[in-house]
Amino acid sequence: MLTPFKNEPFTDFSKEENRRKMLEALEKVGSELGKEYPLIIDGKEVYTEEKFKSINPSNKDEVVGVFQKATPKEAEEALLAANRAFEYWKFVPPEERAMILIRAAAIAKKRKLELAAWQVYEVGKNWAEADADVAEAIDYLEFYAREMLRYAQPQPLTAIPTEFNEYFYIPLGTVVVIPPWNFPLAILLGMTTAALVTGNTVVLKPASDAAAVGYQFVKLMEEAGLPKGVLNFVTGPGSTVGDYLVQHPKTRMIAFTGSKDVGLRINELAAKTQPGQIWIKRVIAEMGGKDAIIVDDEYPDLEDAANAVIASAYGFQGQKCSALSRLILVESIYDKFIEMVVEKAKKIEIGPAKDNYFMGPVINQTAEMKILTYIDIGKEEAKLILGGEKAPGNGFYIKPTIFKDVPPDARIAQEEIFGPVLSIIKAKDFDHALEIANSTVYGLTGSVFTLNRDKIHKAKKLFHVGNLYINRKCTGALVDVHPFGGFNMSGTDSKAGGRDYLLLFMQAKSVSEKFA
Repeated sequence: MLTPFKNEPFTDFSKEENRRKMLEALEKVGSELGKEYPLIIDGKEVYTEEKFKSINPSNKDEVVGVFQKATPKEAEEALLAANRAFEYWKFVPPEERAMILIRAAAIAKKRKLELAAWQVYEVGKNWAEADADVAEAIDYLEFYAREMLRYAQPQPLTAIPTEFNEYFYIPLGTVVVIPPWNFPLAILLGMTTAALVTGNTVVLKPASDAAAVGYQFVKLMEEAGLPKGVLNFVTGPGSTVGDYLVQHPKTRMIAFTGSKDVGLRINELAAKTQPGQIWIKRVIAEMGGKDAIIVDDEYPDLEDAANAVIASAYGFQGQKCSALSRLILVESIYDKFIEMVVEKAKKIEIGPAKDNYFMGPVINQTAEMKILTYIDIGKEEAKLILGGEKAPGNGFYIKPTIFKDVPPDARIAQEEIFGPVLSIIKAKDFDHALEIANSTVYGLTGSVFTLNRDKIHKAKKLFHVGNLYINRKCTGALVDVHPFGGFNMSGTDSKAGGRDYLLLFMQAKSVSEKFA
């Protein structure tokens, strides 16, 4: 019998022993950089003619891994393998599927710092951010295993004297999982294991910038006892492999996390019925955000609020869908609070993730160019008061950037930048601040800093986001503490890490047997 779920604790890197162990993990993973990795289809290693490289964004001359550039041919093979495996995997008892996740969690706990080290090299997370990602992944394994056992129990129905009635959940089929690079283990693992534990099979197409972390996950699940063919690993461009998998008539469901543009394209492609398709495809599409923090003049600890702003805006270089990008201040504290935030942002140190700087690089050159382009746009729309340029180093480093006097309808206040760029907007009062906060197409996370209970109640009713935080930062959701997902163009509000999530990967069956 499993003990009640509890969140995996974060590693305290202020302790010398933990710092030493992390340095050892970084050295071990560093010795493995540059290797070539295959596709995994039906348990077999598959290599293709064309390859691509995943590089270290902290040091763009360092190759993390060489990967296969799959074509529709390999995608077809992976999907058919998953379809074949579904015919037996769907009948494996839920208890057995859940125990595979529990074993995987135990393995991940032993290799926690090693799994974090892969993220340090491949996506540029500092030690704490990478460690938190692995902790979240462990939480998903532990929580979804327990959730599957809960859903496997007999479901209550109203009894009638003439029939024996049952209501239970069955899996859907083959799920195509398309995760993002910014939470390369946690989100990838969360979507994939939710599909697996509910009895579905998976074709996993990781983000190309985080393919090495994805490969580590696949090997982890193999070690935990997942049968061959149940999880298939296909790397390659989304425009060819991803689209092919999404449109395939034998794909039953797509679980996606990423940008709004890609999510909407996936939703559109999946909605079109293909020849031979016998179901309506189900889609999870968790997309972007333009997240806001409101600081009211009835919050006395402005130092606390300013620290939350810095953590939310610049943690992992602002490359979180939950990251703060709009700071909305009531006018009575506008100038004073800006000074506090600017002074704190000036002290942020930037450098290689391996050396555990607070801010590391953005993910790649394309992201760097996009962010710098938005900064140029911002210079035309508002007043640049900090940063606005590249930082030194042989990587994709951008200084923490702040604009003030940003019009609520400016592009930098409306469009997702996904980088260390903060737009500060002045509000006449708290009601106006809420109006500004709701003025984008997104609705993912938001925070309100105030001690006025009436304003807090008003924010709970009117601040239209899937995850609202009161008097704390807008990042850092914990599994089964803050079920995560957003409204409007932020996605389908799947509430990952919540008690409704596994239902999205199953369908309910009602059976009635008349008494003889």
